[in-house]
Amino acid sequence: MKPYIYLRALRHAEHTVFSVSQGQKTYRDPQFGRQMAYSSGQQVKRSIIEALSDQLNVPFAAITFNWSIDKKDKAGMLEPHSPCDPTFPDQLLGGYMKAQSDKMTVKRRSPLSISAMRPLHPLLGGLEKETEPVVFDRSSKPENHIVKVYKTDGKNRVEIPQEELEGWLVSNKRSLGPKYFNPSGQTRASGLFVYDIAIDLRTLFSVSTNKLEPELFPEIENKLKEAGWVESKNVFGKCLILPKEERKKIIPALAHAIINWRITSNQSRTFSLMETLAISISDNANQIAYSIRGELRDDVDRQAAVPKIDETAKAKIFITPSCSGYIQGVTGSAEAIDNAEQHLIKLMSDFDFENQ
Repeated sequence: MKPYIYLRALRHAEHTVFSVSQGQKTYRDPQFGRQMAYSSGQQVKRSIIEALSDQLNVPFAAITFNWSIDKKDKAGMLEPHSPCDPTFPDQLLGGYMKAQSDKMTVKRRSPLSISAMRPLHPLLGGLEKETEPVVFDRSSKPENHIVKVYKTDGKNRVEIPQEELEGWLVSNKRSLGPKYFNPSGQTRASGLFVYDIAIDLRTLFSVSTNKLEPELFPEIENKLKEAGWVESKNVFGKCLILPKEERKKIIPALAHAIINWRITSNQSRTFSLMETLAISISDNANQIAYSIRGELRDDVDRQAAVPKIDETAKAKIFITPSCSGYIQGVTGSAEAIDNAEQHLIKLMSDFDFENQ
């Protein structure tokens, strides 16, 4: 069995935002000259690890947040420290690093390589300006709301007294409505988006005990041995392998998380189901690349593209009923998501982790 599993999933996003802190992230496609919305690989990874922890009902490993206070009593944040403990699933699968000037550095690369979620094709995923006004309706109980109006007096802003304001409204035949337009010009993402994942089965549940490039602090290595981790050797050298009973718990949860993760946002107006339309799984990266792809239309001079699912690819393709609304000629199954999960579970479970 080949040591890699490759997965591509196609999702539909509708008038949504993939990030919160600084608005929708974008990049420019150089071939078509269009701004593309995307969710970074780091954000997708975080969402997958969150879904995994929820499925297992276990907490994230505790992160230590370090601060320093200078001579002027100003607090500044230092680099947070991870416990670098793979007994926590988020550390085992998400990777970690801890570097300190006076101590040894440990680093574990995540066995999951995750792409950004981006448009299937530059012509199949768009950005639109947010033009919907933000409305605060005070018409039902106006006495419960406060309205303040200011005028500029030199460099100062001075509130207009209520009697003066009412006189100004009457003389100027004006009203102060409840609508406030979004001044920031936010963009929203819509279209067909894909993300790709490569799973390295050789390191999925194996942690190296190499002392030249350590993945473990000595005390954590002893903790793993006491917890029953198996001493073994893989292509990278000596390692410790998660016990089989623990692997049986994590594998189904990981398969579920990879397929069913969701970006959560506190921007309630921008929620989108981001439903999964199709999933392709193979041990060959090229096969999943063309199994779900976008194609330029020949009849419109490179101004339009169509999505395509190529079932001749050497990959297992799972299509949901929603897919027929966006790709002509496909037939979906209500069991597609569950079947994809089971296929992933089988591929991971069949790998001989202890005899690579």
